[in-house]
Amino acid sequence: MSLQVNYEQAVQYRMGVNRLLERLPAGSYLEAARFGLQDTAPRDALLGMHARVEDCEPDAWAHPGLIQTYGPRGAVYVLPEGDLGIFTVGRLPLDEDRRREIEKVADEVSRYLGGEERRGGHPDLRTACASGRLILRWTTSALYAREVPRPEVDFAEAHRELCRRHVEAFGPTTPEAFAWWSALSPGDARAVWNQISGELLQVDLEGRPAWILARNEPALRSTEAAFRSTKPGVRLLVASDLRVFGQDKYGLFVGPGVKRRPSRYDTFHPNGVVVHGEMVGAWGRRGGRVDVRLGTPLSAEAKAAVTAEALSMPIPGQALSVEITEP
Repeated sequence: MSLQVNYEQAVQYRMGVNRLLERLPAGSYLEAARFGLQDTAPRDALLGMHARVEDCEPDAWAHPGLIQTYGPRGAVYVLPEGDLGIFTVGRLPLDEDRRREIEKVADEVSRYLGGEERRGGHPDLRTACASGRLILRWTTSALYAREVPRPEVDFAEAHRELCRRHVEAFGPTTPEAFAWWSALSPGDARAVWNQISGELLQVDLEGRPAWILARNEPALRSTEAAFRSTKPGVRLLVASDLRVFGQDKYGLFVGPGVKRRPSRYDTFHPNGVVVHGEMVGAWGRRGGRVDVRLGTPLSAEAKAAVTAEALSMPIPGQALSVEITEP
């Protein structure tokens, strides 16, 4: 029989492997960006770093060894420089004709840049970035692009490693979830998935078939005990990090759905308040003001921890204030 995994266990495992339960030592920015950090305005990658790393610095997103490029679905991502090929070449289509089209676009954008870093986006920059030959510098007020050497990575292995990263970060998961996360076509995603099938272990997640990396089985089995020993505190997670809670139509897997959003979510409060591993509300920020809307009552101690976590955000040039609205 498949290993039986409940929803809470899956979320705890994902939060642990994404370093959202226990922070990494100060300066561990490359490890924190191992699965890519989406850098949606206003500097979500920085707050993603803050949720993962002790004493996160305001310029952590620009740390040496990190780069930016367009990732799946057109968002800017912060990545370890050494993983550029995994997150670009690894999501190129398997069809050679389609890859040649992307290379032609990259050639055109490279001619436009003329060997210089240029401000302003070329209309085909998102497509060209998939080649791995271009990287970005996004300051939240301006976007710059420049050409870099093509990553020295094997095409097939880049795809396999991208799939492994997905399964490690978001397992238990499915080929359909991998297709959405990577922006590969369903057919390509399934083909890549099949290439690492020998490394996967099927489990049962709330009655649905799902997979983890076989090497991660001990970590998944020990999740509850690890969760108790870690005693996770408060995290104010940006919207992209809420994928660990499952947002597809089943509310179980990473995906495009809206099945699980923070209580009291709206467009001004798109992010999640997590206390002891559970989502208890939503939050948003405008400048230095952090507005927290709780969906469930919290103790005075927990509310003080939420306030302290908000005030510790490394937002450059802002004097932070916090307002908490209770249900």
